[in-house]
Amino acid sequence: MSKKLKKRIRRVGIGAAVFLTAVILVKLIPDINSIIHLAIFLIAYAAIGGDVVMKAIRNIGKGQVFDENFLMMIATVGAFFVGDYPEAVAVMLFYQVGECFQSYAVNKSRKSITALMDIRPDYANVVRDGKEEEVDPDEVAVGETIVVKPGERIPLDGMVLSGTSTLDTRALTGESIPRDIGTGEEVVSGCVNLSGVLEVKVSKEFGQSTVAKILDLVENASSKKAESENFISKFAKYYTPIVVICALALAIIPPLVLGGGFSEWIYRALTFLVISCPCALVISIPLSFFGGLGGASKAGILIKGSNYLEALADAEIIVMDKTGTLTKGNFAVAEILTETGISEEELLEVTAYAESYSNHPISQSLVNAYQKAGGQIEKARLGTVEEIAGHGVKAAVDGAVVLAGNEKLMWKEQISIGENWKKKATAGTLVHVARDGKYLGAIVIADEIKPDAKEAVNGMKAWGMKNIVMLTGDRKEVAEHVANELGIDKVYAELLPGDKVERVEDIFKQKSEKGKLIFVGDGINDAPVLARADIGIAMGGLGSDAAIEAADIVIMNDEPSKIVKAMKISGKTLAIVKQNIVFAIGTKVLVLILAALGAANMWAAVFADVGVAVIAILNAMRALKTEKL
Repeated sequence: MSKKLKKRIRRVGIGAAVFLTAVILVKLIPDINSIIHLAIFLIAYAAIGGDVVMKAIRNIGKGQVFDENFLMMIATVGAFFVGDYPEAVAVMLFYQVGECFQSYAVNKSRKSITALMDIRPDYANVVRDGKEEEVDPDEVAVGETIVVKPGERIPLDGMVLSGTSTLDTRALTGESIPRDIGTGEEVVSGCVNLSGVLEVKVSKEFGQSTVAKILDLVENASSKKAESENFISKFAKYYTPIVVICALALAIIPPLVLGGGFSEWIYRALTFLVISCPCALVISIPLSFFGGLGGASKAGILIKGSNYLEALADAEIIVMDKTGTLTKGNFAVAEILTETGISEEELLEVTAYAESYSNHPISQSLVNAYQKAGGQIEKARLGTVEEIAGHGVKAAVDGAVVLAGNEKLMWKEQISIGENWKKKATAGTLVHVARDGKYLGAIVIADEIKPDAKEAVNGMKAWGMKNIVMLTGDRKEVAEHVANELGIDKVYAELLPGDKVERVEDIFKQKSEKGKLIFVGDGINDAPVLARADIGIAMGGLGSDAAIEAADIVIMNDEPSKIVKAMKISGKTLAIVKQNIVFAIGTKVLVLILAALGAANMWAAVFADVGVAVIAILNAMRALKTEKL
């Protein structure tokens, strides 16, 4: 609890005690002097609401007349003038109690988000002249070596020079499972080192590091307001002066037209003023979006503004890149197709040996598959290796001549290939293998589909997405295979980056006027399309500068299912916003009508103002809870 809130509670407590004393004194002394009677309640009023009156006067001096402090001052001072001393003090007391509850709710919400994003490192252990120095991360230059001990937060992006450890990446990715790290691997700032000591060579200055970019993104998110927030701000600007004029008219016109005393109508007008304060809307609506942004951040989804969070709820079409978004973006052995007389294990072994000296991604994937199966490359078994550009490799393995490559290599060496592989040719790239002139079979190398990609597509359809489209520069056969596996509606293949923008322009015409188009890409090659879409979502933002810069929303890991979670967070936040608007306006309108008819007193007015605000704010705080979405 903040010192300011504690001070306010203490002041309200003292004021409540003074007010209770005043009520008892008046009851015990029925014939008390009227001036003393007024003085007792004025003391209680000053103790409870003196700060509200002073704020109202200061704001009037600044030209900010129509705010809640002004309304409460006019209403309660007016109650003193019509002789309702206890009611005037009681209204101010309950207003202040409500403000304390409101401040507590707001502080708790902000504290949750602040704690969530508390990823800024306090210091860095830099090695200079053989000694460790504890310095501010801003003072560490690119190329210097830092030491990160267990329990410390990694202060800067870099590469591990020595050591192995486990990293807690929850603050960045929302993932609860720690990540193992070792020598030669990249680490990003903001992660917590859980076990071993790491020596890291710094690759970026602190201002350009991942943690700095994320903090900047979160801090600036509130500046991009949603349409609902802008509407409420404009609404409050015109609403408050109008109700003040209506209250004035209520106090003057009925007595003149209907006759009778002014006292009753002034009381109704004062009640009308207390009810009219729009603080429930002005505070709870932005807080709802703030909670939604915080809940998304907790799940590893960084949204650059509440306008994008709101726009997600109107999304009709989602266009996704294939590589790096729906697939892992790296090659792996998908299937081994053997001819008669050789096992899958032997074919993989022969191919891995032939490809072991090549740095090509396909060659590396074959070696990795062999090693994962428990194999180990023994250099003594391998003779001369010749790479044949555009075809494959020719290598001596255990004294035999092994050919591994594409179909053209087999034709070139006049080797007749089998038919077994043809039905698998659409799934990926095929590596044909022959030994001493005899065809052994083929290995299918494919870009693996992410484990949750199908779940993501199904989730989008369940959410009500009208059209799911995939764009890729890959071969048509491969693209269609992936689309069929995932259940994607439409696919466009063999596209250049410029073609993707043109294709998105065409797809734009398919959505309704209010509907939004989302594009999901890796944030590097797809920057032009990310910028063109209504909402650009970058996948795998962890350590990717381009992703954070180009997109409106950044998924801080490689899980496409997080896109669906972002949509659900948007839907929940918008539902809370609508609930608060309907509840606050509905309650106020009802009590305003009752006040004008004389059926609502100051107590009802306090509920319609402070009570509604507290309930709306507590409801807004539900937007922070996103774990079960």
